[in-house]
Amino acid sequence: MKYSVVIVEDHILLSQALSGLVNGFDKFKILYICKNGKELLTRFKDPKNIPDIVLMDINMPIMNGIETTAALKEEYPQVKVLALSVEEDENTILKMLRAGAKGYLLKDTEKSILENALIQVQETGFYHTKDVTNLLLGSLNPKEDKEVVLKDREVEFIKHACTEKTYKEIASDMCLSPKTIEGYRDSIFEKLNLKNRTGLVIYAIKSKIFTP
Repeated sequence: MKYSVVIVEDHILLSQALSGLVNGFDKFKILYICKNGKELLTRFKDPKNIPDIVLMDINMPIMNGIETTAALKEEYPQVKVLALSVEEDENTILKMLRAGAKGYLLKDTEKSILENALIQVQETGFYHTKDVTNLLLGSLNPKEDKEVVLKDREVEFIKHACTEKTYKEIASDMCLSPKTIEGYRDSIFEKLNLKNRTGLVIYAIKSKIFTP
């Protein structure tokens, strides 16, 4: 039995090429292709059209990938979204992860990486390429992650940091001063060997501190 995949991509030639690639993978088959998120949600009204995975572009007309992923998280949480985009901007990646994407691939990725990403998203629940991870936060040592012990308040801060709140708003919610929050942030970044807030979100997702 093959897992079903839907491609949401407004460039016809690219979507057709992706369809051919995915159909060539042993564990996957393309169910259909959509040009934007609105078309996808319309197709989803028929239960037969709901796939295991959606391979989602971000920049699309009518309804973009971030909006569509958020809608899927709300209405069809069982569907896993794997983002596929040319966007390397960390804010865009962060928004996509917050919206509920289980992985993020750049469009210049290799065929084998795409296949592995689909497998990992389906079988383990998430996938992040080394290229994207390194782009955002430098190398992250898994051994160091396991040895880190976070205090309850640090975990609380991380959960807040995975939302759209500013650091000032987080300080207010935690009844702390902005300076104290900055101290939490800097301490956690040092503990986890992170460089920015996006890296913290990825760590939180992998560590199951935060669930998109």
